[in-house]
Amino acid sequence: MIMNLLHSRLLRSVSTVSGHWRPTCLKRCITTSHSVNPEDLQGVEDFGAYNVILPEEPFVWGVSHITLRSVPDHIVRPRYALQHDRSMSLSQSEPVHEEHYDGDGRIKLGSVEEKRMRAAATFARNVRKYAGSLVQPGVTTNSIDAAIHDFIIAHDAYPSPLSYKGFPRSCCTSVNNVVSHGIPDDRPLHDGDIINIDITVYLNQYHGDTSETFIVGDVDEPGRDLVRATNAALEAGIAACGPGRPFNAIGRAIHEATRNTRYAVCPAFAGHGIGTVFHRPPWIQHTLNDEPGVMLPGHCFTIEPAVIQGSNPSVWLFPDGWTASTENCARSAQAEHMILITETGADVLTR
Repeated sequence: MIMNLLHSRLLRSVSTVSGHWRPTCLKRCITTSHSVNPEDLQGVEDFGAYNVILPEEPFVWGVSHITLRSVPDHIVRPRYALQHDRSMSLSQSEPVHEEHYDGDGRIKLGSVEEKRMRAAATFARNVRKYAGSLVQPGVTTNSIDAAIHDFIIAHDAYPSPLSYKGFPRSCCTSVNNVVSHGIPDDRPLHDGDIINIDITVYLNQYHGDTSETFIVGDVDEPGRDLVRATNAALEAGIAACGPGRPFNAIGRAIHEATRNTRYAVCPAFAGHGIGTVFHRPPWIQHTLNDEPGVMLPGHCFTIEPAVIQGSNPSVWLFPDGWTASTENCARSAQAEHMILITETGADVLTR
């Protein structure tokens, strides 16, 4: 999650991106850059033909205007979701954070804990595949979210993103230049879009987390190549996993997989441990790093690199406080799997 805004600035400009007019844009930057200027947008047309996603005007700050989808009373909820009535909007209460976690990020192999973890991951994979079947031109991300929400609760599970730190929807849908945490809305998908759908489910008190970037209709070759490179980066990170290996080997492997490409890995988003708590140690960096720590049997975590066209990995937040876009409107793709370290290797639970 992105928690800090380093600065904010208004940028007023109109330009064309692959034949589409780019309107006035408000940039709330979470980047090491000290300014945002029209030169940042030069060369975007080199990234291919696609629609740039921008916040609607007039700007609506926050998400308090969005009413949460209902969840039947019998569905077991994570702690952070307990206070929200089925018809309550986020404006009616403050979000509850998930419980404090002070463990080492490991589960006991061969236990009921492992069985439940694997079941949650398998269900998350099934939801991800179902989500992919919904993707087509003309469909809105809001309708995709509604279908995913209904699919999850029909299987007596809870959509983990709903109410997490105030997030108002049941999955994240990040289109084209949106890197992560896109909020489903009424914009229809267009032929040529790419969309990451990030799925997390809460089943039998365990979270399962996975995502995939899907192509919408006839996507240009630069877009398809970006998705291929992102999947390759994820696989490189997975190949670096195993008992006794350092966690920072994951970032090194992803770096090696992308350093001779035309892409940059976004450092703003990390993988994370997962279990009865949505986000917990260990924290997985997808770029070169010297973080300490060694993978041990029982460690369960996500690897989820976000890969961006070009050399600028910086991002900025929409006024909703969640949607993170590339700074220069280049496209981004992301892919995510859950990994369980075993005595002899690493199992990909969401494959």
